[in-house]
Amino acid sequence: MALFTDGPVSTIEDLTGQDSQILDVASTESIDLGRKLALAQEEVGVELSLALDRADAGRNTGNVVVTPALKLWHTFRTLEMTYRDAYYSQLNDRYAGKRDAFGGMAKWAYEKLIQGGIGIATDPAPQAATPRVETAPGNLPSGTYYVTAAWVNAAGEEGVCATPAVVTGAGSTLRVRAVQAPANATGWNVYVGDSGETLTQQNGGPIPASQSWTQPNPVTNTGRAPGGGQRANYLLKAIRRIQRG
Repeated sequence: MALFTDGPVSTIEDLTGQDSQILDVASTESIDLGRKLALAQEEVGVELSLALDRADAGRNTGNVVVTPALKLWHTFRTLEMTYRDAYYSQLNDRYAGKRDAFGGMAKWAYEKLIQGGIGIATDPAPQAATPRVETAPGNLPSGTYYVTAAWVNAAGEEGVCATPAVVTGAGSTLRVRAVQAPANATGWNVYVGDSGETLTQQNGGPIPASQSWTQPNPVTNTGRAPGGGQRANYLLKAIRRIQRG
């Protein structure tokens, strides 16, 4: 699972999964859904910070793991904000009804999150940045390669993989270096494939954070695929607070 601070909790696909009309509404009313996703994440982040403070857990949003309830909360909050803007643009009662409906669903998801607990990673491994990849003398088959990396903490827990680098080589190999290492990273894993869907782990054990990786020949396809990110170490039961609206 991703950390809350890794990037957008929900996507436009998540929005359309809950409301098939949202793309048409956004286009008609000139609403930037990407910006609405970001603004909703800011609001959710403020609420999460308050919940963590009330629990006096010594944690912050950098420790929060995205659980299904948190993802739904963010999705519904984004839809509520979008229909709120659409309503104030046209004063259309249909938009007001959607705004209120998704507002209620956002409150429901928030309550489920608080009841079930906020996912906490005690030693969070953030999503990696796209690795630096260069060609080097070697004998890999000529072609295009997709290369990504993921940070590993002291417990061996792996964060979300980076957006892959794409490199084309002929009669060479790949030299990969993970960049922007977080302070708690003890190593990293490298994944290579001929497409973004065929990535598999190439290293047997975590590569030290300061070391690069030179791809042997051939690329193995028997390694595991990239994981979905770090799982929560525990669920924090925060103190309930009635939401606004």
